[in-house]
Amino acid sequence: MRVDKYLKAARILKRRTVSRQLAENQRIEVNGRIVKPAKEVYAGDIITITFGRRQMKVRVLSTEEQRRKRETEDMYEIIEETVLPETGEDS
Repeated sequence: MRVDKYLKAARILKRRTVSRQLAENQRIEVNGRIVKPAKEVYAGDIITITFGRRQMKVRVLSTEEQRRKRETEDMYEIIEETVLPETGEDS
């Protein structure tokens, strides 16, 4: 399954367009490599998503497309969530 579609299906991000934009802006990595929205992900892959000052690292457990809302948490496991320090570029 494509990484942009996976992030939407697993309900990590609300919209596929948001996940596509993050990937196009080099804010999504799979197994340590920056990827494009069409990158295929498989069970066992590690996805790192950076949005704003927040970074989330998840392990893909399943890539089944059809899931009920309460079953989507079985699709991934959160490895790490961090808040990145401010860079001071806005001043």
